[in-house]
Amino acid sequence: MQGIEPILEKLAHAQTVFFRAADTIQAENWTAKSKPEEWCAAELVAHLIMVERAIVSDADRVVQKTPKRVPYLKRLHLPLWLVEARVIRRKTPIPLDASLIGQKEDMLAELRGVRERSLAFLNETKRRDLSAYCWPHAFLGVLNIYEWFEMIAAHQRRHTKQIRELASALPKVVGNSLK
Repeated sequence: MQGIEPILEKLAHAQTVFFRAADTIQAENWTAKSKPEEWCAAELVAHLIMVERAIVSDADRVVQKTPKRVPYLKRLHLPLWLVEARVIRRKTPIPLDASLIGQKEDMLAELRGVRERSLAFLNETKRRDLSAYCWPHAFLGVLNIYEWFEMIAAHQRRHTKQIRELASALPKVVGNSLK
Protein backbone atom coordinates (compact mmCIF):
# COMPACT_ATOMS: atom_id res chain seq x y z
CA MET A 1 0.00 0.00 0.00
CA GLN A 2 1.33 3.42 -0.96
CA GLY A 3 1.61 5.97 1.85
CA ILE A 4 -0.21 9.22 1.32
CA GLU A 5 2.23 11.40 3.28
CA PRO A 6 4.49 12.14 0.27
CA ILE A 7 1.41 13.01 -1.78
CA LEU A 8 0.11 15.33 0.94
CA GLU A 9 3.50 17.05 1.04
CA LYS A 10 3.51 17.51 -2.74
CA LEU A 11 -0.02 18.91 -2.69
CA ALA A 12 0.79 21.32 0.16
CA HIS A 13 3.99 22.52 -1.49
CA ALA A 14 2.34 22.97 -4.90
CA GLN A 15 -0.48 24.98 -3.33
CA THR A 16 1.87 27.20 -1.31
CA VAL A 17 4.10 27.97 -4.27
CA PHE A 18 1.11 28.62 -6.52
CA PHE A 19 -0.45 31.08 -4.06
CA ARG A 20 2.84 32.94 -3.73
CA ALA A 21 2.99 33.27 -7.50
CA ALA A 22 -0.68 34.33 -7.68
CA ASP A 23 0.02 37.01 -5.08
CA THR A 24 2.29 38.73 -7.63
CA ILE A 25 -0.70 39.32 -9.92
CA GLN A 26 -2.52 42.44 -8.82
CA ALA A 27 -6.30 42.29 -8.56
CA GLU A 28 -6.53 44.90 -11.36
CA ASN A 29 -4.65 42.51 -13.67
CA TRP A 30 -6.51 39.32 -12.65
CA THR A 31 -8.25 39.03 -16.04
CA ALA A 32 -5.51 40.68 -18.10
CA LYS A 33 -3.64 38.65 -20.73
CA SER A 34 -0.06 39.17 -21.77
CA LYS A 35 -0.92 37.78 -25.23
CA PRO A 36 -4.37 37.25 -26.77
CA GLU A 37 -3.84 33.49 -27.22
CA GLU A 38 -2.74 32.89 -23.61
CA TRP A 39 -4.78 32.57 -20.45
CA CYS A 40 -5.14 35.26 -17.83
CA ALA A 41 -4.63 34.42 -14.13
CA ALA A 42 -8.39 34.02 -13.60
CA GLU A 43 -8.59 31.46 -16.41
CA LEU A 44 -5.61 29.55 -15.01
CA VAL A 45 -7.25 29.33 -11.59
CA ALA A 46 -10.60 28.33 -13.12
CA HIS A 47 -8.80 25.57 -15.03
CA LEU A 48 -7.08 24.33 -11.86
CA ILE A 49 -10.42 24.29 -10.02
CA MET A 50 -12.10 22.35 -12.82
CA VAL A 51 -9.35 19.75 -13.17
CA GLU A 52 -9.01 19.08 -9.45
CA ARG A 53 -12.78 18.88 -8.99
CA ALA A 54 -13.03 16.40 -11.85
CA ILE A 55 -10.28 14.20 -10.43
CA VAL A 56 -11.78 14.14 -6.93
CA SER A 57 -15.22 13.44 -8.39
CA ASP A 58 -13.84 10.57 -10.49
CA ALA A 59 -11.94 9.20 -7.49
CA ASP A 60 -15.11 9.35 -5.36
CA ARG A 61 -17.03 7.48 -8.05
CA VAL A 62 -14.34 4.87 -8.75
CA VAL A 63 -13.79 3.82 -5.13
CA GLN A 64 -17.48 3.00 -4.77
CA LYS A 65 -17.00 0.02 -7.08
CA THR A 66 -14.75 -3.01 -7.21
CA PRO A 67 -11.50 -2.04 -8.95
CA LYS A 68 -11.18 -3.24 -12.51
CA ARG A 69 -8.15 -5.36 -13.29
CA VAL A 70 -5.77 -3.46 -15.50
CA PRO A 71 -2.97 -5.50 -17.09
CA TYR A 72 0.54 -4.44 -16.09
CA LEU A 73 1.50 -3.15 -19.54
CA LYS A 74 -1.59 -0.95 -19.67
CA ARG A 75 -0.64 0.57 -16.29
CA LEU A 76 2.62 1.86 -17.74
CA HIS A 77 2.33 5.57 -18.37
CA LEU A 78 4.39 8.60 -19.20
CA PRO A 79 6.23 10.08 -16.20
CA LEU A 80 4.40 12.68 -14.13
CA TRP A 81 7.33 15.10 -14.39
CA LEU A 82 6.20 15.74 -17.98
CA VAL A 83 3.12 17.48 -16.60
CA GLU A 84 5.20 19.96 -14.64
CA ALA A 85 7.96 20.40 -17.21
CA ARG A 86 5.88 22.28 -19.80
CA VAL A 87 8.18 20.84 -22.45
CA ILE A 88 5.15 19.70 -24.38
CA ARG A 89 2.42 22.32 -24.76
CA ARG A 90 -1.03 20.77 -24.55
CA LYS A 91 -4.51 22.16 -24.92
CA THR A 92 -6.86 21.03 -22.18
CA PRO A 93 -9.53 18.55 -23.25
CA ILE A 94 -11.83 20.19 -20.68
CA PRO A 95 -13.49 23.39 -21.97
CA LEU A 96 -13.09 26.32 -19.60
CA ASP A 97 -16.19 27.08 -17.51
CA ALA A 98 -16.48 30.86 -17.79
CA SER A 99 -18.90 30.93 -14.84
CA LEU A 100 -15.91 30.22 -12.57
CA ILE A 101 -14.23 33.50 -13.55
CA GLY A 102 -14.54 36.03 -10.76
CA GLN A 103 -12.66 38.29 -8.41
CA LYS A 104 -9.14 37.24 -7.43
CA GLU A 105 -9.77 36.56 -3.74
CA ASP A 106 -13.02 34.70 -4.41
CA MET A 107 -11.35 32.45 -6.96
CA LEU A 108 -8.37 31.74 -4.73
CA ALA A 109 -10.77 30.88 -1.90
CA GLU A 110 -12.57 28.47 -4.23
CA LEU A 111 -9.25 26.87 -5.18
CA ARG A 112 -8.46 26.43 -1.46
CA GLY A 113 -11.86 24.80 -0.99
CA VAL A 114 -11.27 22.36 -3.82
CA ARG A 115 -7.92 21.42 -2.28
CA GLU A 116 -9.59 20.91 1.10
CA ARG A 117 -11.96 18.44 -0.58
CA SER A 118 -8.99 16.60 -2.13
CA LEU A 119 -7.29 16.36 1.26
CA ALA A 120 -10.54 15.22 2.88
CA PHE A 121 -10.85 12.45 0.28
CA LEU A 122 -7.30 11.28 0.97
CA ASN A 123 -7.94 11.40 4.72
CA GLU A 124 -11.25 9.51 4.42
CA THR A 125 -9.59 6.73 2.41
CA LYS A 126 -6.18 6.60 4.10
CA ARG A 127 -6.79 3.16 5.61
CA ARG A 128 -7.59 1.66 2.20
CA ASP A 129 -5.20 0.61 -0.52
CA LEU A 130 -6.41 2.55 -3.53
CA SER A 131 -3.59 1.57 -5.88
CA ALA A 132 -5.84 -0.84 -7.81
CA TYR A 133 -8.28 1.93 -8.75
CA CYS A 134 -7.24 3.32 -12.13
CA TRP A 135 -8.56 5.32 -15.03
CA PRO A 136 -6.90 6.86 -18.09
CA HIS A 137 -5.41 10.33 -18.35
CA ALA A 138 -5.82 11.90 -21.81
CA PHE A 139 -2.06 12.28 -22.32
CA LEU A 140 -0.13 10.27 -19.72
CA GLY A 141 -1.93 6.93 -19.85
CA VAL A 142 -3.61 4.96 -17.07
CA LEU A 143 -2.98 6.34 -13.55
CA ASN A 144 -4.01 4.93 -10.20
CA ILE A 145 -5.66 7.18 -7.62
CA TYR A 146 -2.38 8.00 -5.89
CA GLU A 147 -0.81 8.97 -9.20
CA TRP A 148 -3.84 11.13 -10.00
CA PHE A 149 -3.32 13.10 -6.79
CA GLU A 150 0.39 13.44 -7.55
CA MET A 151 -0.67 14.66 -10.99
CA ILE A 152 -2.79 17.37 -9.31
CA ALA A 153 0.37 18.66 -7.61
CA ALA A 154 2.44 18.46 -10.81
CA HIS A 155 -0.35 20.18 -12.74
CA GLN A 156 -0.48 23.01 -10.22
CA ARG A 157 3.31 23.41 -10.37
CA ARG A 158 3.03 23.55 -14.18
CA HIS A 159 0.57 26.41 -13.95
CA THR A 160 2.66 28.11 -11.27
CA LYS A 161 5.35 28.49 -13.93
CA GLN A 162 2.73 29.87 -16.30
CA ILE A 163 1.39 32.38 -13.77
CA ARG A 164 4.95 33.57 -13.05
CA GLU A 165 5.48 34.15 -16.77
CA LEU A 166 2.21 36.07 -16.89
CA ALA A 167 3.14 38.17 -13.85
CA SER A 168 6.46 39.16 -15.38
CA ALA A 169 4.75 40.19 -18.65
CA LEU A 170 1.97 42.26 -17.11
CA PRO A 171 2.39 45.94 -16.25
CA LYS A 172 2.84 46.73 -12.55
CA VAL A 173 0.71 49.38 -10.87
CA VAL A 174 2.74 51.50 -8.44
CA GLY A 175 0.69 54.15 -6.71
CA ASN A 176 -1.39 55.69 -9.46
CA SER A 177 1.00 55.00 -12.31
CA LEU A 178 1.91 52.01 -14.45
CA LYS A 179 5.44 50.66 -14.44
